[in-house]
Amino acid sequence: MKSKKLLTLSLAAALALSAASASVYAAPNNAVSEKVHVNQQSKSTDFIVGKLTMPSKNSAEEIVYNYLSEKEELYKIGKDVKANFKVVSEKKDDLGFNNLKLQQMYKGVPVFGSVITTHVDENGVLVSVSGQLAPELSKQVKLNKGAQLKKTEAAAIALADLKTNLGQAPEIDHQESPELVVYLDKGTAKYAYSIQLEFLAPSPGNYQYLIDAQSGEVLEAYNQIHEAKPSAGVTAPSGTNSIATGKGVLGDAKTLNTLVNSNGSYLVDRTRGNGIFTYDAANRTRTPGTLWLDADNAYNAAYDGAAVDAHVYAGQTFDYYKNTHNRNSYDGNGAQLISTVHYGRSYNNAFWNGSQMVYGDGDGSTFIPLSGGLDVIAHELTHAVTDTTADLIYQNESGAINESISDIFGTLVEYHFNNNPDWLIGEDIYTPAVKGDALRSMADPTLNGDPDHYSKRYVGTSDNGGVHINSGISNKAAFLLANGGTHYGVQVTGIGNAKTEKIFYRTLTQYLTPSSNYSHYRVSTIQAATDLYGASSAEVASVKAAFNAVGVN
Repeated sequence: MKSKKLLTLSLAAALALSAASASVYAAPNNAVSEKVHVNQQSKSTDFIVGKLTMPSKNSAEEIVYNYLSEKEELYKIGKDVKANFKVVSEKKDDLGFNNLKLQQMYKGVPVFGSVITTHVDENGVLVSVSGQLAPELSKQVKLNKGAQLKKTEAAAIALADLKTNLGQAPEIDHQESPELVVYLDKGTAKYAYSIQLEFLAPSPGNYQYLIDAQSGEVLEAYNQIHEAKPSAGVTAPSGTNSIATGKGVLGDAKTLNTLVNSNGSYLVDRTRGNGIFTYDAANRTRTPGTLWLDADNAYNAAYDGAAVDAHVYAGQTFDYYKNTHNRNSYDGNGAQLISTVHYGRSYNNAFWNGSQMVYGDGDGSTFIPLSGGLDVIAHELTHAVTDTTADLIYQNESGAINESISDIFGTLVEYHFNNNPDWLIGEDIYTPAVKGDALRSMADPTLNGDPDHYSKRYVGTSDNGGVHINSGISNKAAFLLANGGTHYGVQVTGIGNAKTEKIFYRTLTQYLTPSSNYSHYRVSTIQAATDLYGASSAEVASVKAAFNAVGVN
């Protein structure tokens, strides 16, 4: 979560991505048919839907590769398709489609953010291709020479730049080995090293660096603190599962799953996935801290409140995704949910540090302990879901969609458990002395200085290019889709939370890709609704109206 100060930056309007749809081929009977969606700024295809191939008994991979080979003129990636892609994942979705996700490659090197997701139906018919590809890389002169820089040199450049930006050298907790990628720098393809640096001091960060592999120039650097990388995991102590009682941050009574042995009661829940673990940082800035241990299995002290809520709300978020979307933890494979409370002193933030949740206690004025908000916890854990599905780049429009998806599901989880639900974000833990205040309003983003229409989007460089600010556009669309209303003269018929959550979950997990912008987001959401309810359904009409209402056409 970011402070309200960050959320009230001034807005400006400028040109950005827009898109047009055109049916390029529609044939009767059993012939193929296609509808192509083109991004008007990049002039690149970002979505094709229809009956794209004839029925086949070939593997989904072969069906997709054959289709892409036929579309060389459209995508301009070369005819040797198998050499230009790497299969990232293949699995059947809940509707029975075989979902194949492909990473674009160039001479064995991944193209940063260039991923497509495809769907093949049970008859072996390719029905969709979603995502943009980098065209004509063979004509990019910067790629004629390979990397001139060593990995160690690139890492040193990133560390030096980070030290300059922070004002002091960070205490690195985790540093991934630099990966060579092809990076499009304002349309020019370059070899670059992708480097990720995680640290907690002097302030928490998870920085993505892209260093020119020839010149050593810093091409890109941004904080992606929300991104989730599965940890190595922790081991639960031996003991017996138990049920404890306790009081949360707001003094409300709760029951929670614990583990007891001769030492006492641990905040360990072994009933969900591979476990939920809650730790105490004891006001230090180290994670995970000490596994929470209580003497009598009753968590009623004031100091216990932050831990009680972190533990219970992590479990509820797990249950929401499992019971509503059949997703086993954020990664779909039962990943452990690890939380640390009482982080730092008067720390006004909560974040996913790359492998676990971390919660500050707040200063008592701007925030109270941030784990006291169910929507806050569901928001942060949804970032982990996003990272293991669409992997939306945490910058500019893709980052704004990333933030909004977390707001949407943070709110939907709050409604699912009837936890004083509303369309406000962080209202339970933000400015306790101000009644009705919140970090963001999805019903009216302008209350916090955020845009409620694409024409009013922020186009500056602060806030990673407006990831929290421009989330207001999607937030308003989601609110209108669920509740209905008239906005900028466009009437939207509400379809309720249950259908809204199904549509946005399918959009996130099946169609969005790392570089999705608002244009691609719109067509992806329309397709998700089409899959679920039919092309001529009232639900699809409402999705279109909701995006029209916020100026995403």
